[in-house]
Formats: sequence, C-alpha cells, structure tokens
Amino acid sequence: MLRFLWTLRRDLRPSVHRLRTCNRSLSSDDSSQPSPSPSPPKKRSLPPLMDFPELVWPTVFKSMKNWIMVNFIIRPYFDRDFSMPDFVQGAKHALHVVSGKLSEGDTVGLSDWVAQECVGELNNSLRGMSVAQRHEIRVIKEDVYFSFPYQVGVIFDEGSSDAQKRWVEITMIFHALRGLRDMQERGESPPINLGVMPEYRGRISICNYRFIKEFTKGSESDWTVNIVNHFKPSDMLEE
Repeated sequence: MLRFLWTLRRDLRPSVHRLRTCNRSLSSDDSSQPSPSPSPPKKRSLPPLMDFPELVWPTVFKSMKNWIMVNFIIRPYFDRDFSMPDFVQGAKHALHVVSGKLSEGDTVGLSDWVAQECVGELNNSLRGMSVAQRHEIRVIKEDVYFSFPYQVGVIFDEGSSDAQKRWVEITMIFHALRGLRDMQERGESPPINLGVMPEYRGRISICNYRFIKEFTKGSESDWTVNIVNHFKPSDMLEE
C-alpha cells in the first residue's frame, strides 16, 4: 500500500474542460429558431506530448512545502548532499537533451533519460506531429530564462517485505524564449513584459518535466524523467 506525503498526483488533477457558450438576444419572434453551433476549438500550434496538467507559475503555498520537504525530509533522511540549485541545473541539462532527442524523433535514445513506461506515449504523440511542430519542441538550456521546482514529493511503499521502498519526485517548470542565447551574445536583453509583446509571444514555450529517483537502501537509482510536456502560452491565450 502506498502512502504519499505531499505527493504530486493529489494536486495535479486534469483541469475541467471549459465549455464555450454563445450568447445572443432572442426576441419572441425567433425563440423557436435553433441556436447556432459553437465554433470548434482552434487547433494548437504545439499538441501535447503527454496527458498532464499544464503548469505555468509557482504558488507560495507549494514553495513553502517544497522548502520544508527539502530541508526537513530529503536532506536528513534521503541525501545529505542534496542541493536544489544543483538539481535545477541538472534538470536544465536533461531538458536540453530530452527535448533535442524528441525533436529528432529519437525515442530509442531516450532510454537513459526517460522512464520506459513513458516512451510509448511520447512516441505516439510524435507520430502525429509535423516536422515544424517537432522543431518547436527543441529547447537549449541557454534559452531558458525562468525555471523553478513546482512541487517536491516523497513516496513510500510499506508493502515491501524487505527494505522500505522510497522515492523522491520533483516537478520542474521551465520558461524558454527561442533565440535568447543569440540575443545575449549580441548584448541584447529581452524586455520584462516579453510575454505580451507580439514579436516575442510565438517564441515562448513552457516545459513541464517531472523527475523521479529511488532512494531505497541498496537500490538507489539515477534521476529519471517520468513526465514530459511542452506547450505554448500563445495557444492558451487563444482558447
């Protein structure tokens, strides 16, 4: 039986679908006329890679819980040398490598980075994408301008007859601007309000990556990605 302490899955439930309604005034003469059919939703420029809620910003409550988890649970009982800044840098590198392989359609090369049970879903998603859409998946770490841990979770499995199995899961969110590295090399800096400026909006992408590592005594593993999702804020604004 699994016991969860502030796990990700409890809070990351899929969003309820929003229904669009069409309001119009009706007179007594046309009340019997059928209402017009709602317009179909606009097709996204970047389809989702996995079925996972789209996370954009941190929350104060979760940030406080993350700090408690790291300093009072993970460091004392799991890994005394754990450093969140170091983890974030490693997560950026994983984003760089994994997104590059996905862009190339190299799902075989993901085996060292992504949990095996996720590769099939990613492969199916890539098959439905165009070459241009797959190109949008690639993110180099120098183009990331904002990154943070959204939620830290610990999982215990008390059903094991041997050593108690335990894992740590960390969900990371990355905001990336395509071409940021080139801008910085030219000595340019993007404006603070780049998200509302048309010339930048289409170049922004947000990536949700969830990492998991087993800390069972004698069975420790490396960090592995078990959730991968990329989406465009511009698509969300148009829905």
